[in-house]
Amino acid sequence: MRKFIGRASDLSELNEAIARPGAHFVLIYGRRRVGKTTLLLQWAQQTGRPVIYWVAKRDLPALVRQGFTRALWAWAYPPDRLAGDPDLAVPRYDSWEQIFEMAARLIGDQPVILVMDEFSYAAESDPALPSHLQAAWDHLFKDRNVTIVLAGSQIGMMVEQMSYHAPLYGRFTAQLPVDPLPFGALHDFLPRYGAAERVAAYAVVGGIPAYLEQFDDGGNIGANLKRLFIRRTGMFHSEPFLLIGDVIRRETQTYEAVLRAIAGGRHTPQEIGAALDLPSSYLSPYLKQLEALRLVERRLPATVPPEQRRTSRNSRYHLADPYLRFYFRFIAPNLDLVEQELTDLLWERIGDQFRAFVGLTAFEDLCREWTLVQARAGRLPLTPELVGSHWSADVQRAKRSPAEAGVDVVAINWQERAILLGECKWGAEPVDRAVVRELIEKAPKVAPGPEWRTHYAFFARAGFTDAARPEAETAGGLLVDLARLDADLRAALPT
Repeated sequence: MRKFIGRASDLSELNEAIARPGAHFVLIYGRRRVGKTTLLLQWAQQTGRPVIYWVAKRDLPALVRQGFTRALWAWAYPPDRLAGDPDLAVPRYDSWEQIFEMAARLIGDQPVILVMDEFSYAAESDPALPSHLQAAWDHLFKDRNVTIVLAGSQIGMMVEQMSYHAPLYGRFTAQLPVDPLPFGALHDFLPRYGAAERVAAYAVVGGIPAYLEQFDDGGNIGANLKRLFIRRTGMFHSEPFLLIGDVIRRETQTYEAVLRAIAGGRHTPQEIGAALDLPSSYLSPYLKQLEALRLVERRLPATVPPEQRRTSRNSRYHLADPYLRFYFRFIAPNLDLVEQELTDLLWERIGDQFRAFVGLTAFEDLCREWTLVQARAGRLPLTPELVGSHWSADVQRAKRSPAEAGVDVVAINWQERAILLGECKWGAEPVDRAVVRELIEKAPKVAPGPEWRTHYAFFARAGFTDAARPEAETAGGLLVDLARLDADLRAALPT
């Protein structure tokens, strides 16, 4: 049974979307396995309204229409009634117009919620469906007490429904992108794990409920990775290609190559192009599309002034989806070992680099998230306009990593001329005084000007030495160990 965890804000937004009397047209989208269907069914049940639920399949247009008709008929005439009255057999219609007219008659004035799940599959099968639905909304539904919900995993196609040239443009009364769950929700999925193990799980699968449900928190992270990810029969063996195929409908090989290059440490267009033996200019539309589909994020140093952010070339691309980040970093380069069932050998290779991977991805992301949470609560010594990280162009020219010359966490307010710099350490040993001094010494090179107020934050999995604490406190630095970060992120969950 699917767990329903951490969706209080989504439920609230959906309830708000239909709070006013009258008809509502809601668009919901999100990546595969993020929990859209579970959210929809939970929400619809809580409303107390009659619900018609249909999930589309990739099928021939006539069979898609028949599937929708069958769902309407099953709602209007429950199976026990059909069994006693053969004249109520499910009818067949040759057009969507006839089906929607029948739906309007069956619904009447009832406050029905009509859910068309995986709508993108139906629209892919019959591209004319959005036009038929637009006509039905305009002439049959918009003056009734009905709520129509379109949901889908093909993010690009779903978002296209709102574009200016789309038939449904201007009809939606609300839209809700369903995002992965925040880190704080993982405690309810993995209650027997400590904070460090949950951060490691988050580095592998992020906040995707269907993935988290597969973890067994009675076993360690290594045991779960072996069982789920590095076996030929594991459920995740083909998952990346299903996920990418859901959001990208053509030239998937080029997109996969770009994702693989980014996961392998190529973050600039020039580095990605060199890895693929392609000009960086050729890759520009691919990167923009991956960014629009939320598989990739384009990052700029937080210290780039607002007026320069749109045109700055000091950008880096990172995989936004933790599972794809893990897969293309560790599994894709070693598929030969997976196919040969050389599980232990592959885990040895992964294990050597896994701790650094967790620190450079999930832990740094969570430290920036903690900074945002504290900013919203007014608990920082400044009110940041932006939270990110910092690196400089000379880092790339010298081919040094951001960990060596960058700053992991930067919160900045340009109007107040105030900046917070943060250092993240995922090592097994407590942070010592030298780490504190190093960040303080970096400050003049990072702050946009000498007149800026500079604040500090230090994040450490294993805490701080007795020498580091007074050094940081003298500089007014915040000290955040893993226990505090975990507790604060859990406390920030909507209730």
